[in-house]
Amino acid sequence: MCGIVGVLGHHEVAPILVEALKRLEYRGYDSAGIATVNAGKLDRRRAVGKLHNLSDLLVHEPLAGKAGIGHTRWATHGAATIVNAHPHRSGPVAVVHNGIIENFRELRAELAEKGLAAETETDTETVALLVRHFMDESLSPRDAARATLKRLEGAFALLFLFDGEEDLMIAARKGSPLAIGHGDGEMFVGSDAIALAPMTDRITYLDEGDYAFVTRTGAEIYDERDRRANRELSKIQLDATRIEKAGYKHFMAKEIAEQPIVLADAIKYYCGGGRINLPEDLEFGALDRLTLVACGTASYACMTAKYWFESLAGLPCEVDIASEFRYREPPMPENSYAMFVSQSGETADTLAALRYARGKVSKIVSIVNVPSSSIARESDIALPILAGVEVGVASTKAFTCQLAVLLLLALKAGHARRRIDDDSLAAHLKSLAALPGLMNQALGREPSIAVMAAAVAEAQDVLFLGRGSMFPLALEGALKLKEISYIHAEGYASGELKHGPIALIDKNVPVVVLAPRDALFDKTVSNMQEVMARHGKVILITDPKGAEEAGLGTWKTLTLPDVPALLAPILYALPAQLLAYHAAVAKGTDVDQPRNLAKSVTVE
Repeated sequence: MCGIVGVLGHHEVAPILVEALKRLEYRGYDSAGIATVNAGKLDRRRAVGKLHNLSDLLVHEPLAGKAGIGHTRWATHGAATIVNAHPHRSGPVAVVHNGIIENFRELRAELAEKGLAAETETDTETVALLVRHFMDESLSPRDAARATLKRLEGAFALLFLFDGEEDLMIAARKGSPLAIGHGDGEMFVGSDAIALAPMTDRITYLDEGDYAFVTRTGAEIYDERDRRANRELSKIQLDATRIEKAGYKHFMAKEIAEQPIVLADAIKYYCGGGRINLPEDLEFGALDRLTLVACGTASYACMTAKYWFESLAGLPCEVDIASEFRYREPPMPENSYAMFVSQSGETADTLAALRYARGKVSKIVSIVNVPSSSIARESDIALPILAGVEVGVASTKAFTCQLAVLLLLALKAGHARRRIDDDSLAAHLKSLAALPGLMNQALGREPSIAVMAAAVAEAQDVLFLGRGSMFPLALEGALKLKEISYIHAEGYASGELKHGPIALIDKNVPVVVLAPRDALFDKTVSNMQEVMARHGKVILITDPKGAEEAGLGTWKTLTLPDVPALLAPILYALPAQLLAYHAAVAKGTDVDQPRNLAKSVTVE
């Protein structure tokens, strides 16, 4: 979602702000802008589109000053126009904002009656107008910001800059993440540590409801009750925030290729000595139920894990989409765990679902890629997936690392519930340790996948089919294809084909069938034959035995190495990702930053 950065520095801040915003491009945006204070005067520059448009503008219309704020906007209220771009200004204040001000219409009407009319379509402008109103009432910038925060409803990360104040930024966080960076006589604010990493490795994360008065000498932090608060100073690892393509054309290509390495790191972290090294207070033995909650790709990881938890551990498992979960007010047995899966750890719907579950279950567990994130900090147990920074909007390595951690949890649960003995557990872990090698072999099929993808790129509609644990992977494969290539795609359980989707089949519709030679293979092949009988163009992704038995007559067949059925969803994720990637490349779309999408969805 939107990116925020602020700097109180020793040097001209405009180029520093733009460079920091570049590090936030992965979040997704459609306009950008900066504001500075120079010689006591507040000024700003804004541009629609990519950051190079803002850079070009600054060449022709430079912006001086050593104090400034910047923003990349993903449009919510109002189209992507210069007028609607951040920073928003009203009189002596400029504001950048991530989130949604839910009561902006009421506030806008109230302010209009006082003679402060809105000029944009955005909710954010209302914040600037409200601060201006309070400053017109003779409140200081600090008191005006504090009074404004008390009037706002919704989710937000806010950063304020003021006319005549070259040593003050005011930051506030409610629902959307915000971090303060500490330098040597300099201070920084950003949406996440990635933006601040080149400037500092010392970070303070604001807690929910916090606001801070930031000057070059430090930050005074207050909680939602206006009490001074001490927040922990963390030291970040700069290597963990490095975002380089390393010779690849796209971040997504690099992140697909990294999967054997990061998965091996995760396995090594959690496994050793023939056992699973997870927190001892994860006690699955007498648990009644497990609830898994996530959004998007992470929800498909949870759907896969449901098969594992129920088959390996006999543990009843419910999977919910986070955006629907709390609104249906689900009953949650006290003797149950709630697990929340999120790459960023800041997903707004998932965080809201976690807060709904607090106090209703015996333990809240999160599976995240950012250990310092809000979801991690608000969980009883936070398990890192160790995927490293993922820049591409379409999740790849985070998905397979989520699957690996969820599988280890299911194996631990199965062992604790006496459904898996010591020898079986050791055998499963041995197979898992060999998986990165199989993933390298799968990546070696990339040239063949690229040829298939070029043909798929000509289609208007694509279907993905799978049975059992391959069904969630069919959903994930369809999501990958549609989100980066803009080709309409749907995933279905193979057995559902006859219940409607088969009506779509004709000679122009590619159908990707994910079918390792497992216990459900024959049934999947039967469904595949129904597609072929109607001239559908089948792309069969299978193993050597599956290709031998069912490859005849398909449009394309991709053969992957043999893999235990338990691990097939992880291995088969790679060709699904590569198919989407190369289809998008063939179509010439923006692979890393597809239209209308954001990496970190921090608003509901």
